Amino acid sequence: MAERAKAPVLTFTTSILYDPARKKEPSQSFQTERDACLSYFTKWNESDQVDFVEQLLSRMCHYQHGHINAYLKPMLQRDFITLLPTKGLDHVAENILSYLDAKSLCRAERVCKEWSRVISEGMLWKKLIERNVRTDSLWRGLAERKGWIKYLFIPRPGVTHRPHKFYRELFPKIMKDIEAIENNWRTGNHNLQRINCRSENSKGVYCLQYDDDKIVSGLRDNTIKIWDRNSLQCCKILTGHTGSVLCLQYDDKVIISGSSDSTVRVWDVNTGDMVNTLIHHCEAVLHLRFNNGMMVTCSKDRSIAVWDMTSPTEIALRRVLVGHRAAVNVVDFDEKYIVSASGDRTIKVWNTSTCEFVRTLNGHKRGIACLQYRDRLVVSGSSDNSIRLWDIECGTCLRILEGHEELVRCIRFDSKRIVSGAYDGKIKVWDLQAALDIRAQTNTLCLKTLVEHTGRVFRLQFDEFQIVSSSHDDTILIWDFLNCSQKEESATPQALVQVGRSPSREYSSSSAAGGRAQPQQETDDDDAY
Repeated sequence: MAERAKAPVLTFTTSILYDPARKKEPSQSFQTERDACLSYFTKWNESDQVDFVEQLLSRMCHYQHGHINAYLKPMLQRDFITLLPTKGLDHVAENILSYLDAKSLCRAERVCKEWSRVISEGMLWKKLIERNVRTDSLWRGLAERKGWIKYLFIPRPGVTHRPHKFYRELFPKIMKDIEAIENNWRTGNHNLQRINCRSENSKGVYCLQYDDDKIVSGLRDNTIKIWDRNSLQCCKILTGHTGSVLCLQYDDKVIISGSSDSTVRVWDVNTGDMVNTLIHHCEAVLHLRFNNGMMVTCSKDRSIAVWDMTSPTEIALRRVLVGHRAAVNVVDFDEKYIVSASGDRTIKVWNTSTCEFVRTLNGHKRGIACLQYRDRLVVSGSSDNSIRLWDIECGTCLRILEGHEELVRCIRFDSKRIVSGAYDGKIKVWDLQAALDIRAQTNTLCLKTLVEHTGRVFRLQFDEFQIVSSSHDDTILIWDFLNCSQKEESATPQALVQVGRSPSREYSSSSAAGGRAQPQQETDDDDAY
């Protein structure tokens, strides 16, 4: 066989192994030639200079390119935040840094004195707080409740902006407050205020709505009572219904209520005067919602009525929706869909504009008592003791929540949590985001069970800081997760004060006889579930 050719031997020249750290002192001849080249270079125009450098680079080896690249990198970098103010463009530098989140802004302050100056003089911590207040209801609520909102945005007359340091120190305090609130929700730690609504004829508080100044409640004694949030005293009683007030809603102009007397009544929210009575349903009006000139009511008569509201005194029936085979217990709607739930175990979806039927959501084993609808999500509660989450667009049940021992009567949700109340006297707080995650274990979804009511929980509403609930036990409870103490505040129409404990109990409070109080189980003629 012919002898195999030998592999070529690679030889490395000093140019390939160029190491700038080991370069020798340049010779005299090199310095002379280099200076001559530089002299020529400076005489050329920019285009010629670029062409010369390109030709020079093309004749260099890889390692020389690496050295040139390392040499050029810092020359190509610019601290534009520092340079912009020198051009009179401080506002541009401030605007760029204003997009940073808190963690990044904190790091930017430590880059150099000039960056710190731009952040300070631009009041960027103040702007970050303002941005969060504009976009996050929790921040907005804290700003109002803690009082520092007066130092944000355009100050009121007589109020001046604080220095940058004030806002820099305020931010971590806000974060601490937010963490404390979230922890209180997780642990059930709260301050409890109790309004005793018991009167000679009262046998339960069916419905409520609240704001920072008042709580409006509908009672089984046929009245609507308005309670002052500060004193917890009844400041106004609206009379006119001849049956239990089962549902209500108010805005800045009117209170609209539905009753077991089959009527819907409209009241002036400021004076309490009755301004309109709508007679349409032939049995109890179980629920209603209104918004943007439209109202939807539902009844024990199995129908849904859609109304056009021109003014409090001009409300006209637009359409009657039929299809449920039992009492329609609850309705909700937005600009796209009307959603209704019934004792026939179904949820029905209707087109808001045309009032045409869209689809039915099936799954509950018994009648449905409550629901809320927002965006694509419907959350419903049933007398099968379960809560279901639905995608309204495809009708799919996304999750079943179990834990209540009796009918789930009321339910509300926001972007973080679901809060439910049931005939077992319990209020449960659920993790909504986890419930929407198919990987989450079912036994981790209930964050806390709150037990203070001694009767069926009829209605609740909540925000980032509190739950307000009403019950068959003739009380309205305010569960405050922001201001926690060990004293329970209580008020009755006679202004009697009771003392209790504020952290949530896993058992109901004791009765006068010394035993544990149980949820009241009397038959309620107004229930349609």
